[in-house]
Amino acid sequence: MTFKERIKQINSYIPALYLSLKSKQTPFVAKLLAFLTIAYALSPIDLIPDFIPVLGLLDDLVLLPILITLTIKFIPKEVLNAFLEESQTLKLTKHWYYALPIIVFYIIIIIIVVKQIFF
Repeated sequence: MTFKERIKQINSYIPALYLSLKSKQTPFVAKLLAFLTIAYALSPIDLIPDFIPVLGLLDDLVLLPILITLTIKFIPKEVLNAFLEESQTLKLTKHWYYALPIIVFYIIIIIIVVKQIFF
C-alpha cells in the first residue's frame, strides 16, 4: 500500500469515528478517544504549528494516524466495520456556523495582540 493510499484509508476512518460517538455499542474509552481524535483532526490549532518547516507537518502525518489507530483498537471490529460501511453512504452536512467558535477565538486573539502592540 502506497503512502497516498494509506492516508486515504486513514481519512476514511474519521466519519466512522464520528458515528461511533453516537453508538451504545462503543465503549466509553473509545468514545473519549474518538472525540479527541475528531476534535484534533478538525481543529485549526496544531500541537506543532504548520509554519515550522518539516516539523509542522509531523503532527498531521504522525500524530493523527496514531490517534486514529489507537481509537480503532478500542472499538469492536464488528461495530467498526458497520460504521465504516455506514460512513461510505453518509452525507455530512457542512454548516458555516460550526466554525463560529473558532472565528471568535481568532478575533479575540487578534484584538489582544493589537492591544498589546499599539496600546
